[in-house]
Amino acid sequence: MYKIAVLGDKDSVLGFRALGLDAYPASNAEQARPILHRLAKEGYAIIYLTEQLAAGMGAELARYKDELTPAIILIPGKEGPLGIGMENIKTAVERAVGADIL
Repeated sequence: MYKIAVLGDKDSVLGFRALGLDAYPASNAEQARPILHRLAKEGYAIIYLTEQLAAGMGAELARYKDELTPAIILIPGKEGPLGIGMENIKTAVERAVGADIL
């Protein structure tokens, strides 16, 4: 059975534990990189990642972009949205549909 994890700053991820997700706090991208790779190797199907950490992890996100698992979904952190997650959704929809419908 696949698992779901949340990776981000402590204040942003701890609430997800109440929903039954595995929460992994990291204060910066340097701490988050090895955690992300470990989660991918451990069979996590979905990894929610805060946009603040994702901003410093471009190469890691590109590595998993075309892989079947894990699906890395960007969520806003406690500082609010940066727009990176919405831009990724827009790009994915454009690839799937062939045009910008958003």
